[in-house]
Amino acid sequence: MNSVDLEKEKKYNKWIVILSIVVPLVVALLFGVKVDLELPVFLPPIYATINAVTALVLIVAVVMIKKGNRKLHERLMKFAIVLSILFLVMYVLYHMTSDSTSYEGAYRGVYLVILISHIVLSIAVIPFVLITYVRAITNNIERHKKIAKITFPLWLYVAITGVLVYLMISPYYV
Repeated sequence: MNSVDLEKEKKYNKWIVILSIVVPLVVALLFGVKVDLELPVFLPPIYATINAVTALVLIVAVVMIKKGNRKLHERLMKFAIVLSILFLVMYVLYHMTSDSTSYEGAYRGVYLVILISHIVLSIAVIPFVLITYVRAITNNIERHKKIAKITFPLWLYVAITGVLVYLMISPYYV
């Protein structure tokens, strides 16, 4: 990697650190904000669907890069990022306008393991996604490939467990 690319990556690294800290903090702070507003739609099935689509997009993107279709891979990965941002906005909006629902079923322990791992990894995956993306756009493909092997399963797990959490808790929505 030449010094220009290294400088670009360093510039992005500052933003990666900032976003990796600020996004979870802002989300946590917004959970404490309650807005007396009735949304025109019930968001949980919508953002669960976004998670499912994200999982599919991630899988197709990996298949496309393995087939050598770099341009489609790039477009799909950008779409996956947009979907994740859209999910996060809807998720926060829902929790700002609605009370949390608790799982009361027989598989509460399983639910909690899935939920907690989903939450922890959804925070942890932020810098991985950003680093992976930056390495791609700075054309540092070898380093991109190395971290993508970690990012992909983490991000896929977060997307799939988001759907599982919704499916498990959906009978308990009031």
